[in-house]
Amino acid sequence: MRLPLLALLAKGPAHGYELKQSLETLFGSAYPQPNVGQVYVTLTRLEKAGLIRGEAVEQSSRPNKRIYELTEAGHEAVAAWFEQTSDEPRVRDEFFMKLALAPLTGVADQIGLINRQRRHYLNLMRAMSRLAATEDRDNRVAQLLIEGAMLHLQADLDWLERCQEEME
Repeated sequence: MRLPLLALLAKGPAHGYELKQSLETLFGSAYPQPNVGQVYVTLTRLEKAGLIRGEAVEQSSRPNKRIYELTEAGHEAVAAWFEQTSDEPRVRDEFFMKLALAPLTGVADQIGLINRQRRHYLNLMRAMSRLAATEDRDNRVAQLLIEGAMLHLQADLDWLERCQEEME
């Protein structure tokens, strides 16, 4: 959560609850909603790391709030994050480890493992379809996130078919 918060602060100062709301608005229900406590803990850590600075702002009828802004180091961290590519190919896949080890152990059947995993992926696909139907159609970010998740699931299902062909 630290880098997305830094990225939001790149557009200007904000307080923790505004940042939480920005994440919720941007991603909709397609992405796990951040806990406000988690946001404030992360902001405290970012401030201690020198990536942001906070300033208490007095409010007349409410408790004071803390407004955060990026430091130069924070700007550099956000820029570096956007320059990095994301993730490696999934070579350390837990399911594949189970599939490869099953015949050596005699504890599980490979085809049974594949079928169980396939059912799980299909259930996830149905859940994603329901989520896509309930998500605001105008929230293109959330719709693209859901579509990406569904495409990954479809690729995983295709891969399971390939595994099963090899096992039979």
